Amino acid sequence: MRRLLLSALLFAAIAAQAAPKQLTAVYHATRNGQPFANITETFRQESGHYKLESVTEGIGVYGLFGKRRLSSEGEVTAEGLRPSHFEQQQGDNAKKAVSADFDWAAKTIAMKAKGQASAAPLEDGTQDLLSFAYQFMFVPPKAEEVVLPVTTGKKLRTYHYRVAERDVVVESAAGKFKAVHLVNAKDGGGEEKELWLGAEANHIPVRIVMQDENGAKVEQVLTSLHVE
Repeated sequence: MRRLLLSALLFAAIAAQAAPKQLTAVYHATRNGQPFANITETFRQESGHYKLESVTEGIGVYGLFGKRRLSSEGEVTAEGLRPSHFEQQQGDNAKKAVSADFDWAAKTIAMKAKGQASAAPLEDGTQDLLSFAYQFMFVPPKAEEVVLPVTTGKKLRTYHYRVAERDVVVESAAGKFKAVHLVNAKDGGGEEKELWLGAEANHIPVRIVMQDENGAKVEQVLTSLHVE
């Protein structure tokens, strides 16, 4: 068991060193097949710290809702990303802002949504709504199931995924990618989202399919990728 643990930590440390110092990914999103939004995400790491930003700009009538901005920052460790602060803002309405602060020493997470504060115990490996997808750059899915505690800023959830297939090809405007296909491991509940992680693109999502709160199908596909 100790040997397996040491091997896992060594693998994670190697993955941390291999992860890019800077990355910009642009996605095109559709809702029930119709253009919905363009999303630009940036990742930077330096001196053991990282910063992630995601900006969603609606297309057509969806642009009236304003830009959706997410940010996450924290440390880069041998186990991958360890967030310290997360924020989400929709347009200029401060009342819609949500945030989460991670206190790893005290093992607590403080969340705030619509002015209402809450707290919860902090589990090892917990990610936020933005960092969880980029955690795969450091810890690619080697097992057949993936379990990740994630905060949305409003509450904590546990995402359960299983590997549906490996080396499936995803074609997009950004190129052709071999991908690991993750699907919801809980039938009839949990996070209804599918991820295709680019095995040759640092395991970032190259395609995402999900349902929104109204039951519409939202698809997000990578259109450009710049890595340094």
